[in-house]
Amino acid sequence: MTHVMLAIATAAAIAGGGALAFAPATVSPAYTQAAYMGEEAQIAPRRVVIGLDLSKSNPLISEPDFASKVAARVAGIVRGLGFASEVHVRTFGSYDASANNFHYDAVISVHERPEVVANDVGRLIAGTPVLVQHGRWQAQNWTNILAFLDNMSQSIGCSGMPTLVVLASDGIEDSEYARLDDPRDHLPAPEGRPFAGCAELEILGIGQGTRSPSKTVRLRDEWARWAQEAGFARFSGLNDW
Repeated sequence: MTHVMLAIATAAAIAGGGALAFAPATVSPAYTQAAYMGEEAQIAPRRVVIGLDLSKSNPLISEPDFASKVAARVAGIVRGLGFASEVHVRTFGSYDASANNFHYDAVISVHERPEVVANDVGRLIAGTPVLVQHGRWQAQNWTNILAFLDNMSQSIGCSGMPTLVVLASDGIEDSEYARLDDPRDHLPAPEGRPFAGCAELEILGIGQGTRSPSKTVRLRDEWARWAQEAGFARFSGLNDW
């Protein structure tokens, strides 16, 4: 089972007992409704795409208390999912597939219950600083948020069910597209509406580490504009909660 593999991989990495394993995308969209038990069967399925920003500017990779706070919020989202909902976890930072080849994919079912998937995903996020410290994940010099979102729109997308994209990120794009640490720079307008039909983009930790309320507001405004132009129905950028 994918959640078991994730738990084993995380435990082994935190304990220093070997390289971080990668859970294969073995889930199938086909499920028998009659097999569902409990109130989860009555909740409409949703898709949650979780992006973990491993760039060096992001406190997620170095501050255990903050990582635990993000983990608790994301786990709460997953815990509320109904059967047939999808959960996808990816890392990003540098535009380098070899630096970000971790992937986790699950579909909520009687065999992948929401509370179990939530606990495993929460444990993974909370353990991010340790995974980076032990070299299981690489702290990265660039922050390719736009490129990551583009890849997700192509590989996962928003069709079939309401889709929430959650980024555990400071929101400071640092790539060939923009250098948002520079107050004179701005996010470029998206080409078309690649996320038309997506329910929400949520950034957890926007402006974290800058210690600047004004910079946080500017970053939130930049991403709110971009998200609307890209087709997201809603945007939420939280510095703290």
